[in-house]
Amino acid sequence: MLIKRPADIPASEITPEHIYLRRRELMAGAGLFAAGALLPTGLGASEARASLEAKPATPALAAKGFYTDEKKTPFEDVARYNNFYEFGTDKGDPAKYADALTVDPWSVVVEGEVARPGTYPLEDLLKGIDLEERIYRLRCVEAWSMVIPWIGIPLHKLLARLEPTSKAKYIEFTTLYRPAEMRGQRSRFSTIDWPYVEGLRMDEAMNPLTLMATGLYGRELPKQNGAPFRLVVPWKYGFKSIKSIVKIRLTERQPRTTWQELAPQEYGFYANVNPNVDHPRWSQKYERRLPNSLFDPNRIKTRMFNGYEEQVAHLYKGMNLRRYY
Repeated sequence: MLIKRPADIPASEITPEHIYLRRRELMAGAGLFAAGALLPTGLGASEARASLEAKPATPALAAKGFYTDEKKTPFEDVARYNNFYEFGTDKGDPAKYADALTVDPWSVVVEGEVARPGTYPLEDLLKGIDLEERIYRLRCVEAWSMVIPWIGIPLHKLLARLEPTSKAKYIEFTTLYRPAEMRGQRSRFSTIDWPYVEGLRMDEAMNPLTLMATGLYGRELPKQNGAPFRLVVPWKYGFKSIKSIVKIRLTERQPRTTWQELAPQEYGFYANVNPNVDHPRWSQKYERRLPNSLFDPNRIKTRMFNGYEEQVAHLYKGMNLRRYY
């Protein structure tokens, strides 16, 4: 139902969006969360939601890789064109069906080689860490791409709170498994062994570019884009940037990830964007930048590490990137 604003309410009295999004935080009151503390479920966790007011990505941050002045993909395209197989295999399925997903409340389990394991309400996991805007390129393994202004927190800041042990060599992420709300998980035709799992090496996770996103375009993440909590690793193919995360596990051994299990000859653990290593079924030398059309394909050359070579190439020094794809 479309609700129209009465004509007698002046614009000055309408609550701005950024204040509206903070309504639960303001209502929660002070004193519920000690600065710098993490409170597991059942120990007085607040009901505050992370504000989406973020430090802006500026041209001055371009050298760090946090900003690109390339034309941003319109919000409508970012929200309508997705791979999120939990809701279906067509690009439009997530936008069509993800509204069924319940994202509030949301908790994240932290386990493994970490000093502070537990089950944390998302709002408490994020509390006290400044949100930042990052304007990143997103390159899908299917050879299409976008430019998206994300909102989130650097993963290394979250890990510093959780205190990984010296045995933590990798980090494993797990997506929500809820077939009643995620129709793709209950499909008889799905070949994926749910839930979806992805992982990073610890030095990749600690790189300043690696982001845990809670929003995009200055608003909360749409459900089809991985609400309320997803990973963004801009130098890797998009399937590494796992959505709707409910578990973070620190491990000594490399985790077996979903696509690596499903088709190891096509999808490796590292999945770095590399125009010199083709997918077995198509070239990776070029990509289609969205939006595009039949008459305007917007085809551009793919850059090594998706254009973030200066920031991440040192992580793979001496590695055979054809073997470790």
